[in-house]
Amino acid sequence: MEVLYGLHPVEEAVRSGARRLDSVILARESLDARMDGRSRNPRLDQLALACRAAGVRVSLEPREQLTRLARTDAHQGALALVRERAFLTIEDLLAPTTDPAPRHRFFLALDGIEDPHNLGALLRTADGAGVDGVILPERRSAPVTATVAKTSAGASEHVRIARVTNLVRALEQMKRANLWVLGLDERGSPDYTAFDFRTGCVLVLGREGSGLHDLVKKTCDHLLRIPMAGQVSSLNVSVAGAIVMYEALRQRTATAPPAAPAFVKPASTRPRKGLGS
Repeated sequence: MEVLYGLHPVEEAVRSGARRLDSVILARESLDARMDGRSRNPRLDQLALACRAAGVRVSLEPREQLTRLARTDAHQGALALVRERAFLTIEDLLAPTTDPAPRHRFFLALDGIEDPHNLGALLRTADGAGVDGVILPERRSAPVTATVAKTSAGASEHVRIARVTNLVRALEQMKRANLWVLGLDERGSPDYTAFDFRTGCVLVLGREGSGLHDLVKKTCDHLLRIPMAGQVSSLNVSVAGAIVMYEALRQRTATAPPAAPAFVKPASTRPRKGLGS
């Protein structure tokens, strides 16, 4: 059994229905009536109603009990006991969709993101930018914990996540499915705005501070960069990822074709080998 805490993560866990909830625990003090008869926290009232509508058991406990269970006082008076997440496989992500209007899909792969706050921020952006799935390696990666759920504002309950034992093999499998593998690297070329994202592709982000592992970098079809006008050479990985994900969304949802970029992928053929292969 796992613990989720915070209003957004618990609300989204109830709303998504992706995982079985054993129960939701709310802070009794926050639901005590004020002098005018209203709850001290109307959002907790709404959460309690949503839980009952979804058939989820709700209990009231002292705030100190929630703090003990969450191991933090940042729970905002809401906590959920949920079953462990069942991660997807690469085959699940690549399975044909039932979308009546098929489109090129866009995935995010994370090469060793170890800070749970960065992981949570990236999952939140992935959900907002319409990413079709996220690939995480089993080793050298932050687990999807309650801290990640809290940082993602509950988006981690909606994003499709696959965990893989070998990221390079997973990327090669996605290349065989005719997806471009795009690494983000400060020494890459071209700039991210010069790539045509209106195709099936996977954006790969590297570790905090160290970037992409060498084998992962060699597996990429292209290495893109974010131009920097100041004195530092790179951005925080969650910020850099957000910039590129939303550029991809902008291009893919534009009503008019963009002007021809400085770099355009070949229209009909693509290399099966990555850079340096």
